[in-house]
Amino acid sequence: MKSSIVIFFFSFLVFAGNAQRISPDIIPTSKGDLTIQPIVHASLVLSINGLTIYADPTGGAANYTGLASPDLILITDIHGDHFDPVTIAAVKTEKTVLVVPKAVADKMPDSIKVKMEILNNGFNKDFDGITVSAIPMYNLPESPASMHTKGRGNGYVLSIGGKNIYLSGDTQGIPEMRALKNIDVAFVCMNLPYTMDVNEAANAVLAFKPKIVYPYHYRGKDGLSDVNAFKSKVEAGNKKIEVRLRNWYPG
Repeated sequence: MKSSIVIFFFSFLVFAGNAQRISPDIIPTSKGDLTIQPIVHASLVLSINGLTIYADPTGGAANYTGLASPDLILITDIHGDHFDPVTIAAVKTEKTVLVVPKAVADKMPDSIKVKMEILNNGFNKDFDGITVSAIPMYNLPESPASMHTKGRGNGYVLSIGGKNIYLSGDTQGIPEMRALKNIDVAFVCMNLPYTMDVNEAANAVLAFKPKIVYPYHYRGKDGLSDVNAFKSKVEAGNKKIEVRLRNWYPG
């Protein structure tokens, strides 16, 4: 159950505040500029018009030094590289709303359960003009023994200022991903043996055709996936898809 990667992952996860943080990207929307700040592995921060969203915050408060406190925290799954109660407690404020699948809610310490919204696959909810939709994320072939079973965790599609942002969470190139429409920005995982390899990830991206795709969550059991190969495969299949490579493993 991912134990070896989680142990190794947390050995380098905490780094000195924003000293090694890469520059954010800006996406224009109808409600102003959306700022995308990669943090590490599956963690990122989105902000627009004073509203700040943390996705899978991990690694301690130092990873978020200098960033606005979260209005929303989205958690995709129960594993430690996505669900880190210590970091959640450190970064949340009284106004922060946690958006989680039920499996995460069941493991959430009572001390940080305040303002928690359970959102399972197929459901959506509006938060201050941002619609959060939960979609499946799981391993193939489906099996009760797989590391990511269907219905337990969430991928998310965020509708923000006329733009649709997809966070894959831990998944393979499942039919629900391949059937996505009108995705402007996608964050797609690729790390064996936990999710999918580069070929499967590229094939899935070519199926749902996001305008921009970021490979993230790409450290696996044997090290980093070849994101340059992913970029080459996607661009060879569809030159209209912009592949943005960022360093998700600083330090």
